[in-house]
Amino acid sequence: MRYIAPLMRNLVILLATALPLAGQIPEQDARNTYVPNTDTHFTMPVYRSLAEWEARKSRLRTQILAAAGLLPMPERTPLNPQIFGRIENKDYSIEKVLLETLPGYYLGGNLYRPLGRSGRFPAVASPHGHWNYGRLEHQPLGSIPARCINLARQGYVVFAYDMVGYNDTIQTPHIFGGPAEHLWSFSPLGLQLWNSIRVVDFLQSLPDVDPERIGATGASGGGTQTFLLMAVDDRIKFAAPVNMVSAIMQGGCVCENAPNLRLGTFNVEFAAMMAPRPLLLVSATGDWTRNTPQEEFPAVRSIYALYGKPENVENVHIDAPHNYNQASREAVYRFFGKHVLGETDPKKLAERSIRVEKLQDMLALHNRSLPAGALDYAGLFRLWKDMARRQAAECRDPETLRERLRLNVAVEWPDQVLSELRGERLLLSRAGKGDRIPGVWLDGTGTPALIVHSDGAEAARRSPEASALIKAKRPVLMIDAFQTGSAVAPRDRSHRHFLCFNQTDDANRLQDILTALRWLSQRRPGPVELIGLEKARVWCLFAAALAPVEVRLTSSLGPFTGSDQDFIEQFFVPGIQRAGGLETALRLTAGRR
Repeated sequence: MRYIAPLMRNLVILLATALPLAGQIPEQDARNTYVPNTDTHFTMPVYRSLAEWEARKSRLRTQILAAAGLLPMPERTPLNPQIFGRIENKDYSIEKVLLETLPGYYLGGNLYRPLGRSGRFPAVASPHGHWNYGRLEHQPLGSIPARCINLARQGYVVFAYDMVGYNDTIQTPHIFGGPAEHLWSFSPLGLQLWNSIRVVDFLQSLPDVDPERIGATGASGGGTQTFLLMAVDDRIKFAAPVNMVSAIMQGGCVCENAPNLRLGTFNVEFAAMMAPRPLLLVSATGDWTRNTPQEEFPAVRSIYALYGKPENVENVHIDAPHNYNQASREAVYRFFGKHVLGETDPKKLAERSIRVEKLQDMLALHNRSLPAGALDYAGLFRLWKDMARRQAAECRDPETLRERLRLNVAVEWPDQVLSELRGERLLLSRAGKGDRIPGVWLDGTGTPALIVHSDGAEAARRSPEASALIKAKRPVLMIDAFQTGSAVAPRDRSHRHFLCFNQTDDANRLQDILTALRWLSQRRPGPVELIGLEKARVWCLFAAALAPVEVRLTSSLGPFTGSDQDFIEQFFVPGIQRAGGLETALRLTAGRR
């Protein structure tokens, strides 16, 4: 297992103290002073009504899918399952499986089935964590075969499948991704979540599976896969993420930390999205789930209480290091037995010893090659890009296209903007966000203009464009977009998985322009002229594309062509190419230039 960062570095930073009150503009921009990371100590917000939580849950589901590159969802192409190499024991069977989850991309696994029983069985998707042998790990602290065999003996069909880069799923390494991949939201997390969704498709297609009784369980990195799957796929009816739902550590691997995934949230909220479906949180004294009985479990249970179903979530706390050991497994058997099988006799749900099969008898690609046409890494990345371009091109509704762009780049059109105006000096902020946007406001008559210069408000004021507008006595707003002009401040970007919890400078600049446009629309309903200067020309193009009000964009793009390299060097915003990139922005601003 690769959680190598010392847990002693956990920071007790509470959102309630890190951000200002909803009606205040902070003295410093919280985006510079509050920099959450995987080892931050998060606190569950209080949700006072079911309606409030359901709205939050809907936003979180969209955020997960967007961060995973699954917004909109890829086409569910035929899985073309290959099921072979059957091994039969007294009361269960094991088969090798290859699934084509995307055209030319294959997921490997093992299918465990009950023998000596008839009917349609509940099924369990069983992702593994960062064990050396992946889905075939068998040792005292964790055994995937032991849990799968015992679940099959109890009457479940179980599919144990690979994380990317493990065992048979070898077309990408386990850890991959850089700036170009971030632009397209192409990541191990996204592939793994997509594979998990397709695993549910596969299980539902099996004639011996009850499609309405599918669950999931995994530990560590497999716990992360479990709670992300149950958060976005309502077909998961019961679940047990083991030793991973924590307020003090959110995941140590790239496969758990895609850019934009945990902006303003953390794993406890993701786990609560299972409510009111049956959920077991298994925790341990010797890892980052050590506080679960006192902290994470009550937080999740409070959400179940909103549904009137607090009894549907339980916690079992094991005195052990990080694990999915026999005690943890038996806790899961008992919970699933009660909620799925209607069985409460602990003797019938106790773990029995297993026969461990040879690795070569379990691996789908032992002495075999991937099917003809299987893609290499470059080919798979190319397929992902082609899918994104096609989905953007096929979308004919501008509002849908605009919403997809907004969600994929993780910005918002604020409901309301806070402001403080002293003479010509203006401060803007979004309620409860803690951002601080200095600006210069020169009142006048006629259509207001927002001028954004990549060097800030004073540079904009010195521009010929501003001089002409001021001379004409037009209303003019000029801002220090994030980290420009007088607003430049230190920002610690060194934390692990920084982009999972924090937006890039360019994404924050895009947000600031939208915030400024929103303030102008509050003050002066009607059209706004938007002028971008120097590097801000690209920022303003995307802001004009995203704004749901009439914006007249009067600046050109210059040499920006929309290539990956252009975005990396001039406007680095994760997810922007996944949502259609420059072509989408040009389509959305075609009538605004």
